Amino acid sequence: MTDPITWDPSTPGILRLPSGRLLRGRGLSRPTPPGPQPTFGLYLLDDRPPHVDWPSRWVRWPDFGLPADRVDAADAFREAWERSATERVELACAGGWGRTGTSLACIAVLDGVLAAEAVAYVREHYDPHAVETPEQREFVERLA
Repeated sequence: MTDPITWDPSTPGILRLPSGRLLRGRGLSRPTPPGPQPTFGLYLLDDRPPHVDWPSRWVRWPDFGLPADRVDAADAFREAWERSATERVELACAGGWGRTGTSLACIAVLDGVLAAEAVAYVREHYDPHAVETPEQREFVERLA
């Protein structure tokens, strides 16, 4: 059972950061996972995301690419990380691996994971297919 502000860490798609904060990553092309709704969503898509019933933020980000505005993306990652201390934060792109995994790795860096180790951390604790391109991996590593 989850409390009102967190995810059930045993649910697939939940990433536990070293600080203990929990984030849910997912692909919007798949059914919504069971459990409580997010209290904040960060959507990483080239086109405007579908409407959701909770506060959300959109980062324009083409599939297999990098954010259109890297400053906005960095601000969005910080907001998601800060909110994850007291809220259920969801990050999602179409498939849930490339853009979502890259964002989770960037947030892991904010949480204290070394940038050079963040992709491996997310692949181990979220999904082995996270972060799909060399450019996405380099984007994470340049956060140091």
